[in-house]
Amino acid sequence: MKPASPSEPAPEPGRRRSSAPLIAVCAGYFMVILDVTIINVAVPVVGRDLSASLTGIQWITDGYTLVLAGFLMTGGALGDRLGNRRVFCWGVVVFTLSSAACASAPTAPFLVAARLVEGLGAALIVPGSLALLQQAYPAPATRSWAFGLWGSMAGIAASAGPLLGGLLVSTVGWRWVFLINLPVGVVCLVLTLRHVTPSPRRADRALDLPAQCLAVATVALLTGALNEAGRRGWSDPLVLAGLGLALGSAGAFVVRERLARSPALTPGMMRSRALSGAAAIGLLFNFGFYGMLFTASLWFQHRRGLSALATGVALFPAVAMTMFASVLSGRLSRRTGDRPLVVSGMVLAGLGLAGWAAAGADPAYWLLVAPMMAAGFGTSFALTGSTATVMGAAPAAYAGAASAFFNTSRQIGSAAGVALGGSLLATGATYGAGLRTSMAVGAVAYLTAAALAWWCVPARTRAP
Repeated sequence: MKPASPSEPAPEPGRRRSSAPLIAVCAGYFMVILDVTIINVAVPVVGRDLSASLTGIQWITDGYTLVLAGFLMTGGALGDRLGNRRVFCWGVVVFTLSSAACASAPTAPFLVAARLVEGLGAALIVPGSLALLQQAYPAPATRSWAFGLWGSMAGIAASAGPLLGGLLVSTVGWRWVFLINLPVGVVCLVLTLRHVTPSPRRADRALDLPAQCLAVATVALLTGALNEAGRRGWSDPLVLAGLGLALGSAGAFVVRERLARSPALTPGMMRSRALSGAAAIGLLFNFGFYGMLFTASLWFQHRRGLSALATGVALFPAVAMTMFASVLSGRLSRRTGDRPLVVSGMVLAGLGLAGWAAAGADPAYWLLVAPMMAAGFGTSFALTGSTATVMGAAPAAYAGAASAFFNTSRQIGSAAGVALGGSLLATGATYGAGLRTSMAVGAVAYLTAAALAWWCVPARTRAP
């Protein structure tokens, strides 16, 4: 047997396949994504209880998302510099304590402030989650399995949010929407400290504050403008100003990165077809999937008259497929490589949304089950391979930054899908026409991602 080199410690039997690190990381990621959607059904009740204005209600919902999207790159840079496990644990502590503050909020401004801090904690959790999984499961086969289950958490949490939120609000009250995070946060922190190996610190990685500020401004402005576009319309001056400012700050960020001695993303990473292409694929499939969830949720409630709880049940077929698809793709990747899985997943999801668009203006529910299952299965099936592609293309010293870049792209795709879906529902000749157009656009996004995957996703992802 070949002895392990000093720079490559010998593997500990059974440790790499232990599920404890996966449970710890996925618990943190599940909380983050759940809080994006669980609040939606509680906001009307919160607004009445706290006498919140319309602006206050919007900030309760969107403030969390804006801070999460804006500070992902900063969270990734801090993880690479200070150690991903340390920053991940900081994020869990901040998120859990701010959730407790949200649950005890006496006024709407207090709740908005607590939600902003909660978003900051989430931005520290997400980039480190992928980096810690890559560290805990370095073998390609087990890493794909871990990435697949991590990815399925997003679809499950996002889809379960309205269902769980409706159940909590109708039984024990809206404050439990936030209190539910406390036990999960504590378990996540204990498991991480006990079962996740401390990450190396890289003190030589300088934190370029001007670049980080420009990244925060770019993503926050873009996400905010997209959120407002769904309510105000794309020609609204505020939306146009936000998009223009986001474009300007993005240009300044690119210039700064070229001049910086320690850039957030190295020039080699930005030129990497695998990394940049997989990030674009993530943007496109989040655009399609979250656009579908948003427009379908509104359609079930406004057109079919379903309650929030019943809407969650109606969307369950899409959720149920995500876990199954992620496990299957993780098992298949060791035999087929990543490219066939990403391409076939995107084609299947695209055909699913195209089938919904072709089903008619007011189709029977049973006709929509197969399209929802196809979209949920295809998205989760492709997420494993695209995640492995991004992380495999990044140097170990930039694992947190690569994870942040990938998740920022996905967050922008989610915001764009929701914004465009809301606009199409509002401007369509009929509600059904707007929904069908939204599904058709989502199908085009999925098929574009399939073509991009054929070009940029390698057949085999290298071990880090």
